[in-house]
Amino acid sequence: MKLITAIIQPHKLDEVKEALAAAGVHGLTVSEANGYGRQRGHTEIYRGAEYTVDLIPKIRVEVLSDDADAETLVDVIAKAAGTGTIGDGKIWVAPLDSVTRVRTGETGSAAI
Repeated sequence: MKLITAIIQPHKLDEVKEALAAAGVHGLTVSEANGYGRQRGHTEIYRGAEYTVDLIPKIRVEVLSDDADAETLVDVIAKAAGTGTIGDGKIWVAPLDSVTRVRTGETGSAAI
């Protein structure tokens, strides 16, 4: 089993959710995040004064998957979240030792 974590731009969330639903994903976790990558934030001008915005709002999407489906889901997320501009985000995959559904006690792939 794998944990797929994606950091995406907030305006791409609906497209990513729809793409994952079409790919057969039954559940995901979404949370707000702030951070920066290579661009190190940006500057804005407000009422004539320049401000540095060094933490940019992002969305963190987490999905559990079987080993066989992980690469497919990474591709689905990348295509749905991509704009071709800097700041599109990152996706990483981490192995999971075990998963347990709290309500039923199911473990492993049955819990996904």
